[in-house]
Amino acid sequence: MSKRSFHVIEDAWIPLRDGTRLAARIWMPEGAEQDPVPAILEHLPYRRRDGTAPRDESTYPVFAEAGYAGVRVDMRGSGDSEGVIEDEYSPQELADAVEVIEWLAAQDWCSGSVGMMGISWGGFNSLQVAALRPPALKAVISLSSTVDRYNDDIHFKNGCLLSANFYWATNMLCYSSRPPDPEIVGADWRTQWLKRLETIDYPLNTWLAHQRRDDYWRHGSICEDYDALEAAVLIIAGWGDGYRNAPPTAAAHLNAPVKAINGPWIHKYPHFAWPKPRLDFHAEAIRWWDRWLKGIENDAEDLPAYRAYVTEGVRPSTWRESDPGRWVAMESWPSPEISNRVLHLTGDGHLSDTPGESKTAVVASPQDCGTASGEYFTLAPGADLPGDQRGDDGLSLVFETEVLAEPIEILGRPSLKVQLAIDAPLGNLAVRLVDVHPDGMAQRVSLGVLNLAHRGGNAAPGAMTPGAFEEVEVFLDESGHRFRAGHRIRLAISTAYWPLILPPPSHVTAQLVTGSDSRFTLPVLQAAKPAEMPEPANPDPLPKYPNLEPGETRRWIERDLSAGVTHYLILDDTGANQHPGHGMVSQEIRRECWSIQAEDPLSVTGEAHMTARRSRGDWSTRTETTTRLTADATHFHLTAKLEAYEGEALVFEREWTRKIRRDFM
Repeated sequence: MSKRSFHVIEDAWIPLRDGTRLAARIWMPEGAEQDPVPAILEHLPYRRRDGTAPRDESTYPVFAEAGYAGVRVDMRGSGDSEGVIEDEYSPQELADAVEVIEWLAAQDWCSGSVGMMGISWGGFNSLQVAALRPPALKAVISLSSTVDRYNDDIHFKNGCLLSANFYWATNMLCYSSRPPDPEIVGADWRTQWLKRLETIDYPLNTWLAHQRRDDYWRHGSICEDYDALEAAVLIIAGWGDGYRNAPPTAAAHLNAPVKAINGPWIHKYPHFAWPKPRLDFHAEAIRWWDRWLKGIENDAEDLPAYRAYVTEGVRPSTWRESDPGRWVAMESWPSPEISNRVLHLTGDGHLSDTPGESKTAVVASPQDCGTASGEYFTLAPGADLPGDQRGDDGLSLVFETEVLAEPIEILGRPSLKVQLAIDAPLGNLAVRLVDVHPDGMAQRVSLGVLNLAHRGGNAAPGAMTPGAFEEVEVFLDESGHRFRAGHRIRLAISTAYWPLILPPPSHVTAQLVTGSDSRFTLPVLQAAKPAEMPEPANPDPLPKYPNLEPGETRRWIERDLSAGVTHYLILDDTGANQHPGHGMVSQEIRRECWSIQAEDPLSVTGEAHMTARRSRGDWSTRTETTTRLTADATHFHLTAKLEAYEGEALVFEREWTRKIRRDFM
């Protein structure tokens, strides 16, 4: 099929019924008014003209050449759009998206069929909007998303408080404070900006007020009603990302047409993500759109239910160019080709097919166990992945197989069921599946965490009875991995995994019963067809913008041996980059520090400072957000400050202080 020529409408305005106008950027195939085309919507708060411009400019021209109008919309209160942003995935946000879809379908250049796509926020709201069933929305492509906002997002994980909750709140306070562009909105830009600054809230005040899985988190969690989705769903994620569970979960539960993919990647579009191999996302997406938006019979519905990259022999490193492995195709999911292999924890520290004698094993991890955990939100390819686990495993209770005589391949969710007691009412458990190389290097394959107060569910937590044994089960994340012959399989269990998860109020000692009362279950892949997953022809698809100041990404650990304090420090600086089309210079800088004493969970402290700069010629703005989280035995303590500058003049300042009761956390 020949490629269609196209033009870009840089500044389109979409009116909503309440009078608010949303700013859009549209890649429009030529002649669409005479030969209407489907529309592809991406609805985000990340600024279409500078924030997501590089990735938009790598994808939407390809879609336009294939006969699709790519429509990148700034959400209400973000970028150049009017109004004020309320919260992530608010009813207002979803209602706005439904209105935008109706508007698109009614345009004379649109065929009446609309698709919706996005990664992370856009992947989330694509699924959530599809569950509202706007008639014109026929298909969705959702990347790095979730079906359960409580257990598989950046806030909480099985009742454990993620440090990423604090980071993301700081990040969104900073992002929401950025001004509209005077070149687009005119002289009214300052009035709109000040209204945003006066109205936005520090998001952690809301997110930390909902520490259990209540109606706040059920809203937007499509697992509450899978049948609500009728649009065809292609859902994609990567093993290097915190959002790895959604594809196989969706494939197992959605009744709408659904196909799932998990590759080796971090939190990026798979045509430019690391570790490689990459995926020709454009070809995959166009096939999906062609089938469900144009009605072309291309057998997209006959693709395997689940395609996954099974890694093997990965050497642990926070930066990896590529991961060895192979693509497999599962025709159905769940698959009859998966069988459960049960290994028992033995009293002598082994993982064994036979349970052995029942004994009690004890673990009381120092609070700084977990410094090689990596980040939940893996955006920086050179720093965010988990590193060699030997240091953290040395602070944990470890069980290992003998050296494997034959390889073992897994695909699915491992789980641990064990009789356990702790010496306090509250405690966390971190469980890791680790591939131990012959030279001792230890690669984390899968992670599961559990706030033990949530052992019976996330809606109604309850304290443990100190010293009383109970059966608990921990589900680890979805994984695809081949343990080579000559390697060992390790199970590492700790009562801390900082800074990925934040500690309970007291230092905890746990006792586990080994033998027949312990069951570590591996989802063993018996057989699978190979999947043909072409890589993109262009190995470097993102446009290059002039860099005016270099960026920097760092992660490092400092230990104050005199004070007994461990510091985990983060620096992410995008550098100052100028868009070649409209000249906007943008830069974001993240500085974050977590601190803790090895024996004192109440010493935990998180501090963050984010800067957002925008400038063009003599016009410049800067916002600074500074936040802090501490805890005592009964409460979390939050402080936040927002400062906004026009040039070097302070034009706005606001502070928040909040004390939030710990709710079984």
